[in-house]
Amino acid sequence: MKQVAVLFICFTLIVECRFSSRGQTVIDYRLPGILCLSEIQTNPPQRLFIARVDLTNPQLHLRVAPGGSDPDGPGEWETTLMKPTEIANRERFELVVNGDFFLAKNIEDAEGAKSGYRTGQWARLEGPAMTDGQAWSTSTKARPCLVIHKNGAVTIELLTSPRGDDSEVVGGGPILLRNGAVVFVPAKPHKKFDSPNPRTAVGLDASGTRLTLLVVDGRKPGIANGMTLDALATEMQRLGCKEAINLDGGGSSVMAVRDAATGAMKILNQPTDGRERAVADVLGVGLK
Repeated sequence: MKQVAVLFICFTLIVECRFSSRGQTVIDYRLPGILCLSEIQTNPPQRLFIARVDLTNPQLHLRVAPGGSDPDGPGEWETTLMKPTEIANRERFELVVNGDFFLAKNIEDAEGAKSGYRTGQWARLEGPAMTDGQAWSTSTKARPCLVIHKNGAVTIELLTSPRGDDSEVVGGGPILLRNGAVVFVPAKPHKKFDSPNPRTAVGLDASGTRLTLLVVDGRKPGIANGMTLDALATEMQRLGCKEAINLDGGGSSVMAVRDAATGAMKILNQPTDGRERAVADVLGVGLK
C-alpha cells in the first residue's frame, strides 16, 4: 500500500508539472518518508525548493542542531557558526535547512562577497533552542517556534524558553499561518518584511503528520525574485499547511539533501552569498 501511495503522489506531481499554470514542478529526490521537489514559476519569476516529510514514518527523526560548541561557557555567546552541510554530515542528516535568526560577534549583516559569516565565529540565537532535551538558548520575548515534543508530536508555538516535555526547539518568526489562515501583519514597515527576499519556512498540515519545508531563492532579477512574508504565507497555504512560521532568510536560506548515489550533501538552492553561509543552528531530518 505504501508503494501505491508513493506512486500516486508522484503521478499527481507529474500532472501538476505538465498542467499547473504556476510553473513547472520536478521531483528531485525521494528518500524514506521524504519527497523533495523544485518548482520554477514564471509570473513572477521564482524558484522554490520544497521538502515534504512524513512525520508518521518510524524511520525518521527531526532534530535541531547547533553549529559548533559554546565558545564562552556562561557568557553571552552560545555556539559558533558552521555550514549547514557540515552540521548535516556531523549529525548524519538526510535533509537540512537553516534555522533561527542569529547574531555573530563583530559581524555586520552583509551579502555576497561582503558577507563576513564564516565557520568558527561566535554567535547567539535570537530565539529559544533545544537539542536532545537540553535547552541552550532562551528569549526575553515569546517567539514562534517549531517544537518536537518528547512524545513525538510536532507543534508550532510561542515560547520564551523550551519546556520539560520538549525535545527539540527551533525558533523563527513571524507566524505565517494559524488555523489555515494568513496571519502575518508587520508591526511596522520593514524592508526585509515588505520586499521580496530569499526565504525559509516550515509548516504543518491539519493532521500534524506532514511537515513542509520551503526555501525560496531570491535577489536574482528575471530568475528568482524572492518573496515578501505575505507571499510566503500564501505559498505555505497553497502547499497544504495549516500552521507555518518563517525562519531565517536572505543569505542564510539553504536546503540540502543527501545524494543516495554519492553519499554527499547537495545544496538544492542557490544561496545569495554565492556560497553556503555558516549559520548558528539548523533543522535536520535523519534516519534512525
